[in-house]
Amino acid sequence: MNFQLTEERQMLQDSLRRFLADRYTVTARNKAIADPSGYSSAIWRQLADLGVLGALLPEAVGGYGGAGFDIATIFEELGRAGVVEPVLDTAVLCGSLLCGPHGAQPLPRDRQFLERLIAGDLQLAFAHGEPASRYERTWVETTATVDGQDIVLTGRKSVVVNAEAAELLIVSAREGGASGDRDGLSLFLVDPKTAGVRMQGSALLAGGRAGEIELDGVRLSPSARLGTAGGAAVRVESALAAAEVALAAEALGAMETATRLTMDYLTTRHQFGRPIGTFQALQHRLAEMLIKVEQARSAVINAAGHLEGAPQVRDRHIAAARNLIGRTGRHIAEEAIQLHGGIAMTAEYELAHIAKRIVMTEHRFGDADTQLERFIDLSAA
Repeated sequence: MNFQLTEERQMLQDSLRRFLADRYTVTARNKAIADPSGYSSAIWRQLADLGVLGALLPEAVGGYGGAGFDIATIFEELGRAGVVEPVLDTAVLCGSLLCGPHGAQPLPRDRQFLERLIAGDLQLAFAHGEPASRYERTWVETTATVDGQDIVLTGRKSVVVNAEAAELLIVSAREGGASGDRDGLSLFLVDPKTAGVRMQGSALLAGGRAGEIELDGVRLSPSARLGTAGGAAVRVESALAAAEVALAAEALGAMETATRLTMDYLTTRHQFGRPIGTFQALQHRLAEMLIKVEQARSAVINAAGHLEGAPQVRDRHIAAARNLIGRTGRHIAEEAIQLHGGIAMTAEYELAHIAKRIVMTEHRFGDADTQLERFIDLSAA
């Protein structure tokens, strides 16, 4: 496996890092968080113009990349800057769902959505998680039943990130099988303004917004189905795998920033007439943070390199990476806050947001314990 970035990825990383360093200040981020949509539409458009959204999708659908290392390169920079714009949910999750399995050709309708997404003209949300699903990937109780010429959706979806800003929801529903089965799962494109869709939005702890969605007899045309009836499990699992690689890389970037801020603080904060960074006990703690960041980097590289592999191998490596990232992230966040003291918790200081981002990344798609269980199950299979 070649760990070196290609020339194109290196150029994209450099451009994105410069852009975020210039534009994504603490003030700009706090303004985006306070926006009713939960993000900055101006920053979103600029990310699209920079080619960031297109780089997350394959060339076959009009993108510029879409491989594991493309995703990891971009999200490490987004995590480093603490970006709250819904790149993960719109471009990675929903973009992957629209693309379909590797090698598949999306319908003309879906290709048009992807073109709009790449241009920054479309916001999407994946309505998949439910009150009882926890971290089970195919646990869906929402039903899709045929009634005459219509398909009727009934059920509830929880913590649908970016739901309020989304022009379209991609909703998972069951056309057959039991709640946790892989077979029988379907996906549907739903306009949130459709009769029977009710949504209650709320702010997320680490920035952005999410919605609780109730589907009460929502009537759709069969053409609203994304892919084949009852065969969406592979599409969902592939999209979640890409999203988990993105999330691991985002956490890595955030850990790098937390460590850098801590190092800067230890060299500027004085006590007893000298920088506290000269105290050996604090040096040892900082050294341990640096070592753990490099371990996390290796895990992200490994997960990104296996994203295009066989599903079982792919998911095993991703679960291992997410487990390590979850444990390491908690350590980095806790150490950064303790070594800073009270200033680390003030909203005006960057670390307060970064630490929250690190901790909350663990709780999407499965915490460290859940990922360990997945790894054991996949290793035994």
